[in-house]
Amino acid sequence: MMTVKIFRSALVLVLTLIVTVSVAQTSKKPEPKGKIWSVEKANAWYAEHKWMTGANFIPSSAINQLEMWQAETFDPQTIDRELGYAEGIGFNTMRVFLHSVAYAADPKGFKSRVSEYLKIADKHHIQTIFVFFDDCWNPDPKAGKQPVPKTGIHNSGWAQDPGVDEVKDEKQFASLEVYVKDILNTFAHDKRILLWDLYNEPGNTKKGDKSLNLVKKVFSWGRDVSPDQPLSVGLWAWNLEKLNAFQALNSDIITYHDYSDEVSHEKTIQLLKSHGRPLICTEYMARTRGSNFSNIMPLLKKQNVGAINWGLVAGKTNTIYAWNNPMPDGAEPKDWFHDIFRKDGTVYREEEVNLIKSLTKEK
Repeated sequence: MMTVKIFRSALVLVLTLIVTVSVAQTSKKPEPKGKIWSVEKANAWYAEHKWMTGANFIPSSAINQLEMWQAETFDPQTIDRELGYAEGIGFNTMRVFLHSVAYAADPKGFKSRVSEYLKIADKHHIQTIFVFFDDCWNPDPKAGKQPVPKTGIHNSGWAQDPGVDEVKDEKQFASLEVYVKDILNTFAHDKRILLWDLYNEPGNTKKGDKSLNLVKKVFSWGRDVSPDQPLSVGLWAWNLEKLNAFQALNSDIITYHDYSDEVSHEKTIQLLKSHGRPLICTEYMARTRGSNFSNIMPLLKKQNVGAINWGLVAGKTNTIYAWNNPMPDGAEPKDWFHDIFRKDGTVYREEEVNLIKSLTKEK
């Protein structure tokens, strides 16, 4: 979901990694509740799971997280059908964005709908990575009827969580803490949930280090609850040095985004492996940028890195269109940017799906 140019500051990242490994190696005792998982615990957890493969999921009938989760537009029939597509190609993990505004409007109903989603996903043998906050796209989320898609524009209706003002105003954090802790406490022992991704791409949309305070807070709230599932905030932009350092040093499992080709992506993996922790790539696959199933998914499997691409079914998010290349006439691009399926379950590229099936097939 990156919308800003990624800069590689390799020296800064390497220094961060060295510090991380040093910290990890100084303590062999199990950490008490409320602390980052030990490297040993993180690796033991990862070894208990099959290779994690899947997509970032929102039903094709929803333009954003609010339309997915609000009572009026929650669509379990479409969710069930489309998770069936995922199951059919061997995917076992979906990354799904929640939204604090949908929770605030109806906390009890929101949790009920999350439970219903989890029941559907479990029926399809799919675990879920839930995402709390998000710095991408539109800055002023509001409850109620959501906008219609803008023709040919990628993610025209996606909503940040929280909005720009809330990130900067600590007075708003009290309600966000209630939200995060309520969800974590409710589902802290739910085995259908794989991991809590506390904050998607902090610092995006020109927020930069303004998001660091909320990142620190959400980690603190997560540690207060100390759920069974690991906590993480994914690395995504190497120029955000303060954010990167804090995210890496406080995540139980290292998650990251990389939309580059296989040569560049492998370098990212080599650097991040210095942490000694398991890796999950929670966003990849942008066809026109050289990040394809054909060159990235085999690499991730070889390196035993979880593989969660962006997009499952083409729909109201318009993610078949590239980030910065709108198509005002709404024509279907020759090369879809993201996504695998059309709404009716037919596939965009048969050879890609055949590859996915071959890689996810249990031996």
